[in-house]
Amino acid sequence: MDFLLPKFDPSLFADCVNRPYWWDDVPRPNRELDPAPLPTRADLVVIGSGYTGISAAIEAVKGGMSVLVLDSEDLGFGCSTKNGGQVAPGLKPSLNELSGLYGPDLAARILGEGQAALAHARAVASVPGADCGWQPTGLYYAAHTPKQYELMEREAEETARGGGIVPILVPRARQHEELAADRYHGGSIHPEHALVHPAKLHAQLMRQAEALGVMFRGHTPALDIEADGRGFVIATARGKIGARKVLLATNGYTGALSPWHKRRVIPIGSYILATEELPADFVRTLIPNNRAVTDSHNVVIYFRASPDGRRILFGGRSALAETDPMRSLPRLYQMMLRVFPQLKGTRVTHSWMGKVAFTFDELPHLGTQRGVHYCMGYCGSGIALSTYFGTRIGQQILGLSDGRTALDGVRFQTRPLYNGYPWFLAPAILYYKTIDRFFA
Repeated sequence: MDFLLPKFDPSLFADCVNRPYWWDDVPRPNRELDPAPLPTRADLVVIGSGYTGISAAIEAVKGGMSVLVLDSEDLGFGCSTKNGGQVAPGLKPSLNELSGLYGPDLAARILGEGQAALAHARAVASVPGADCGWQPTGLYYAAHTPKQYELMEREAEETARGGGIVPILVPRARQHEELAADRYHGGSIHPEHALVHPAKLHAQLMRQAEALGVMFRGHTPALDIEADGRGFVIATARGKIGARKVLLATNGYTGALSPWHKRRVIPIGSYILATEELPADFVRTLIPNNRAVTDSHNVVIYFRASPDGRRILFGGRSALAETDPMRSLPRLYQMMLRVFPQLKGTRVTHSWMGKVAFTFDELPHLGTQRGVHYCMGYCGSGIALSTYFGTRIGQQILGLSDGRTALDGVRFQTRPLYNGYPWFLAPAILYYKTIDRFFA
């Protein structure tokens, strides 16, 4: 299907590397394989070294547990160091949708967890010595049709009646105050959102965890988890480890280790490019207030300036099925030019992909299954949600009441015929793209 990809001057991508832009500042691998043998036992073994796993490990070790964090790849290899660095409250269902399922009281408490998550992420980024590029610049949510802008107006009115944080509406006549793009029909500003350098945030959490005594082992895939009389035995490629408790924190990279969890998360690749360095004044003309930006398409795009203000980082779903980020790069570049035709001829230096974990009810989930703790399913808003719910599951592992959340006990759904491979993804994306184009 290469003939369907747009054609561009190949020199625009000649120097492009298949690697996250963030890794230029926080190189991979972040350490070599530790030659020391694995510990034979730990109070808690965490499988997955992203924001979730490290946040849980920090809480557990503060509570007096010995903690070992494992990862099959380099530490932080997944979306914790590959995301776009946009920080949002991130619970997708509306109050009305949740009220219909759980009643108004629980629905309000569930949505409150999203705001608590954002406050938690802000606190994590504000600890003394933090260097994760936190920028509380807000989000601009662009309306791709007049109908979508009208919907934003109605939602702002509903939010005001419900006592929530009311977005600031920007009509199309004032569009260029926020975005040098004629494609959109106004939008709304959400001032509580923020930007961060995701790989620096991950490194910050790792330093904090190691200072407290958390042990890390990368390139050590967990192959099996078996219950025994003392808890669990985790078989790895480097030997077996006994554990009193286990946490599965693999999110979009959940695999064969736990088929039950694999059937409940939908891994979806999100593709991002970074342009070459540009004049800072030019970047400011494109995004004058340095906000995170996303739009009202069902198949969303998102973009921002780099932390130094010299590049545009542009992301979205540029392929129907998962593919090599270098192969889909021309399509993603074309998507960027539809928003910013001013970038025509700009070179690209980085192109990469990370796996986001969606769930069937569009909510994150945490709890236990056959004694194994889990926490996953952030539906594209993982920075705030994973650090927050990772902390809460760590507290639950300790048996602390502080770990309780409004999502405790909410059923973690799957669907018939789903085994962890999203065979329905390509037709679903095609369907939503059609809706976006003709009916939204």
